[in-house]
Amino acid sequence: MTKNEICLCGLAAVRARFERDAASVQKLFFDLETGRKIGPLCKGLAAARKIYRCVEPAELEKISGTIHHGGIVAVVAAPKLRAPTKAEVTEWAAQRTPLLILDRIGNAHNLGAIARTAAFFGVPRLVLSSDPTAAQPGASAFRVAEGGLEAVELFRVPDLAEFCRGLAPHYLVAGAAAHGRALTPAQLRARAGALPIALVLGNEERGLGTTVAAACAQLVHIPGRGRVESLNVSAAAAVLIWELLARGK
Repeated sequence: MTKNEICLCGLAAVRARFERDAASVQKLFFDLETGRKIGPLCKGLAAARKIYRCVEPAELEKISGTIHHGGIVAVVAAPKLRAPTKAEVTEWAAQRTPLLILDRIGNAHNLGAIARTAAFFGVPRLVLSSDPTAAQPGASAFRVAEGGLEAVELFRVPDLAEFCRGLAPHYLVAGAAAHGRALTPAQLRARAGALPIALVLGNEERGLGTTVAAACAQLVHIPGRGRVESLNVSAAAAVLIWELLARGK
């Protein structure tokens, strides 16, 4: 496997990739039990003259670099992400399409879980930070997403604060915050009016960056009982995606 390739592990993730873009699968490896479930996938690869092979679990672990391969590994090209254009943003807003933005989410498992939630609720696009500490869509994220990363369109921007400021005429940009003067989801929905909402989620430990928080028109928090300080970011994402981006659909 080259540096421009990644492994997709687990039957849900691999099937989702075949359904979306079968041509992108370069090689497929699986154990005996999983092989009984993927006849059509192997038939397609055979027709395309691509490699597919039944191997021992130890070999799957070696290929994928993890014990969590789920009995199947597809080798695909690593995704190439770009920043959205101004014209695209204008069109999304005109269609009242919600937008989900991640500010330096550092754990690939959280990235995958958030993408899975976004896909479940029909949020079509996810914008990532290009900060070197931010998790990117690799093998772990795809595995945890259970096919969710195939259902959302991914973008990456070099300056997240600047991008959020540029959304202002078209979106109500709302940053998730655990502290400070923040609105509840219900208050934010009322404040949004006719504008679609762009929800910004911050780093697991540090929250929103200072410049990103300043670029948000509003901050929003999830009211709790005070027994613990906050939710894990993927759990918070599920609550806020439902409350702000999906509830009115």
